[in-house]
Amino acid sequence: MARTALSALLVLFALLLPADFDELAPSAFLRVPVEALVGVVVLVALPARRRRAVAAVGGALLGLLLVVKVLDIGFDSVLYRPFDLVLDWPLLTPAVDYVAVTAGRAAAVGAVALVVALAVAAPVLVARSAVRLGGAVGAHRAAAVRVVALAAVCAVVLPVATHGTTDLVEDHARAVRAGLDDRSAFAAESAVDAFGDVPGDRLLTSLRDKDVLVVFVESYGRDAVEDPGVAAALEDGTRRLAGSGYASRSAFLTSPTAGGGSWLAQATLLSGLWVDNQQRYRTLVAGDRLTLGGAFRRAGWRSVGVMPGITQAWPEGLFFDYDRIYAAADLGYRGPRFGYATMPDQYVLAELERAERGARDEPVMAVVTLLSSHAPWTPLPEALPWDGVGDGAVFGEMLSGAVPPESIFGRDPVEVRADYGRSIEYSIDTIVSYLETYGDDDLVVVVLGDHQPAQMVTGEGASRDVPVTVVSRDRSVPGRAEPWGWTEGLAPAGDAPVRPMSAFRDQFLGAFS
Repeated sequence: MARTALSALLVLFALLLPADFDELAPSAFLRVPVEALVGVVVLVALPARRRRAVAAVGGALLGLLLVVKVLDIGFDSVLYRPFDLVLDWPLLTPAVDYVAVTAGRAAAVGAVALVVALAVAAPVLVARSAVRLGGAVGAHRAAAVRVVALAAVCAVVLPVATHGTTDLVEDHARAVRAGLDDRSAFAAESAVDAFGDVPGDRLLTSLRDKDVLVVFVESYGRDAVEDPGVAAALEDGTRRLAGSGYASRSAFLTSPTAGGGSWLAQATLLSGLWVDNQQRYRTLVAGDRLTLGGAFRRAGWRSVGVMPGITQAWPEGLFFDYDRIYAAADLGYRGPRFGYATMPDQYVLAELERAERGARDEPVMAVVTLLSSHAPWTPLPEALPWDGVGDGAVFGEMLSGAVPPESIFGRDPVEVRADYGRSIEYSIDTIVSYLETYGDDDLVVVVLGDHQPAQMVTGEGASRDVPVTVVSRDRSVPGRAEPWGWTEGLAPAGDAPVRPMSAFRDQFLGAFS
């Protein structure tokens, strides 16, 4: 009897577990799943041999669905969306890497083992539970019919009925179909390129002889701009830069991703195509579309990518048409990691200055990714005098450099949000300080976020908007953003224009060519 009760609880748990992270609450399990009522009726009507086979198959499928629900919850908590059964399997590798950095290699191995065990055990255990329940239903048909009738009445009267499992199956089926159909749609979009055949002498003519930096700040989203501490840092940065002769204009871009997937955002901005899934990304990098870096290179700039987050082979980097890619190992950093970041933002910018801007006479266009504001947003490095950064070994003397990172899960959300705000303040202050120290009349900087942080920071229903800012001492450069309606300063006004991130490439090339 006890084993039958446990079997019933497991089947009900699999049916009632919500796939949405925000719906995880005890009340979610105080409902009557319509699928359970239908299942009991079917089992009552079947003869014994077929009953056992149907229960086993149905239970195994329900167990697989339980695994999908767990994946949906994980993806929803970070990326604001359910797991894609076709496209999202490659994203599990970055997830394991994140666990390894924030919780240690042993924790990463344990997490992988737990997921594999769940994937294997859930279908087996739920199938065996369904078979046991099928046997109980067959042995007590009359009682089973009465229980179903009573439950159906309660579901109608209270009402507490739910058919979320059926809806989930339909949603994933539609997502799979949409993913397959999207291949042809993306191919059609990729075939149209307003700047694909424009010769180099007609591209970016208004920026000749200027160094141009496109700086992605990790997890820098609209929610950061609305944070009081970050807002104060942006206001202070605007004042300091104005004192050094800089003008700036800002707006918002809508990112194709949220909570993670920085490479999708970067590919979107640089290609001018909406790249919101791994299938589109792989299709894009296998092609020859003109990227923003490629346009600068065609126009005579030295084009480089400064990517401190690249720690493994990155063959798709060839697509972005850089003359040189600086991965983590190429940047010569000799200090400790700070959280997920392989090196502090200040070191990345200092090395860019040493290796490229300070070492060459030709104009440089660099796409730079800054990681200090990557989750878990602690610990953070301290700001140093720029001439004291060296090879980064000095960061090892900081107390925070010896502090192990903490996962954002299981911590007080208020503390996590505070850590997030401080990390963005650090990144903004570092960029402003870099401009004050190394900026000149021939430097143009575009600063933007790649995506919003996880829902633990933003809360449910947050937008996917990220700030974007153009900074230069040459007033004609941000002045070209005036027709765009961008607002003055480092912080975009609340009613500043919002455009898709995929629109930026053509908007930028059109304005400066």
